[in-house]
Amino acid sequence: MALNLGGVPILILREGTERTTKRNAQINNIAAGKVIAEAVKSALGPRGMDKMLVDSLGDIVITNDGATILDEMDVKHPAAKMMVQVAKAQDDEVGDGTTSAVIIAGHLLKGSEELLEQKIHPTTIVAGLKKAANKATEILDQMAVDIDPEDVDILMKVAMTAMNSKSVAGSKELFADITAKAVGLIKEDRDGRLVADLDHVSVVKKQGMGLTDTELVRGMVLDKEILHPAMPKRVKDAKIAILDAALEIEKTEFDAEIRISDPFQVKALMEEEDRMLKTLADRVINTGANVLLAQKGIEDDVVSYLAKAGILAVRRVKKSDMKRLARATGGRIVSNVKELTADVLGSAGLVEEATIGDDKMVYIRDCADPKAVTVVIRGGSSQVVDEAERALHDALCVVRNAVQDKKIVAGGGAPEIEVAKGLREYAGTIGGREQIAIEIFADALEVIPKVLGENAGHDPIDVIVSLRAKHETPEGKWFGINIYTGKPSDMMTEGIIEPLSVKTQAIKSASEAAHMILRIDDVIASKAERGPPMPPGGMGGMPPGMGGMGGMPGMM
Repeated sequence: MALNLGGVPILILREGTERTTKRNAQINNIAAGKVIAEAVKSALGPRGMDKMLVDSLGDIVITNDGATILDEMDVKHPAAKMMVQVAKAQDDEVGDGTTSAVIIAGHLLKGSEELLEQKIHPTTIVAGLKKAANKATEILDQMAVDIDPEDVDILMKVAMTAMNSKSVAGSKELFADITAKAVGLIKEDRDGRLVADLDHVSVVKKQGMGLTDTELVRGMVLDKEILHPAMPKRVKDAKIAILDAALEIEKTEFDAEIRISDPFQVKALMEEEDRMLKTLADRVINTGANVLLAQKGIEDDVVSYLAKAGILAVRRVKKSDMKRLARATGGRIVSNVKELTADVLGSAGLVEEATIGDDKMVYIRDCADPKAVTVVIRGGSSQVVDEAERALHDALCVVRNAVQDKKIVAGGGAPEIEVAKGLREYAGTIGGREQIAIEIFADALEVIPKVLGENAGHDPIDVIVSLRAKHETPEGKWFGINIYTGKPSDMMTEGIIEPLSVKTQAIKSASEAAHMILRIDDVIASKAERGPPMPPGGMGGMPPGMGGMGGMPGMM
């Protein structure tokens, strides 16, 4: 980029900087957004296809989760990265609907490109899309159905809808049951509002057996083993001490020297050390605890005393697990061994060591009122287990959303068709060029049922025509695409339901991404910095000529 004053060029940007302006910048950015949308389109819905992603190290990810696909892709184009961020924002906020959000954003860009070709200014298009997004969320809110957050049947249907498109669909009833129970256990009332913090659901993945062997543990599972062979491997009616302190003799903070002039002093020193360690063990024993879970170290002599007293002990428990343990067992984390009393102990129906494959794990089961739980996922391969974890995450998120918002809508493309219908009616009241942008938004929403039908092998035109006709009837509000027949079907009756927040967030995320990309008319890309110069002698001090492939004999 340079200014030319009197025939003398004045450089403003560094040499090698690339600049794309006006129409070219808009075309390139819109094209990048459309490519990202096309990349994930075939993964939408129960009949969507999976993607196999292989990284530079050869690690394989097989998934149809939109956020995971885009996260694993090495996207370079800045506008394409913005589309990836749409999926990430959707996943972080509501945990599901990532593919839908990206597809809607891609088709908003596609429709807007046609308006740009008709010489409609980007600002006008953005204004129309903003009005459409606001109206769409308003229509959705009016459509939504209130639910009872204690209705387990509804929550299971919400979870199964989220998992219909996942590889765990064959075990979706089991996973839905686990999800509904897990969220039901961890939810709590905060100032009159139900909140379910998913940080209190711990997920442990173990390869082996099958998906149907996945289980919900009313408590915690620690990837640790019991410290001493003489300790009990199974403790019923456990009284649990949760200790955030070391059961060791404290070391001095400075170098110290002990001078011994009498051999009996050595014996006295060792006896005193032994007495101090026994005192530490006795503090635990005297509380009546029969299980000790410590975040820090435990001296071997203390371990021996605890084993003789029949106490099961585990050390080096992670800090995050300590917090969950306190919530699960009802105990209190103690930071000083002197504060250990019977009042701070937690409880569990059973604490046991179990072997899974080659690993030993400690299960804290059957807690009376656990506010933290664990899901142990099993599967035949690491890819199956990883995809099951992603499916479980989506299911947990949608159930959490349903519990917190207490509002649902149907799935299967039904709300998109109904909102598109409402937007077209609304566009007629706006008039002007913004009306065209609102109609573009309606078309973009209808892409969702169209892609659902297309991925299931049905004609997308027939799908849209039949759904539009059904939604013109009084009872047609909840009719979406039945992927098995290709015909409209009442999604509420079919049990295909989703939280309201997933739909509204998808619309917000998609529209905001489209706004940002459409308003860009100048892209200035700096040249990549060169790495540090090669040290003398080639790579790693190798002789000249051997530092790279170009210097090796017989290679080009």
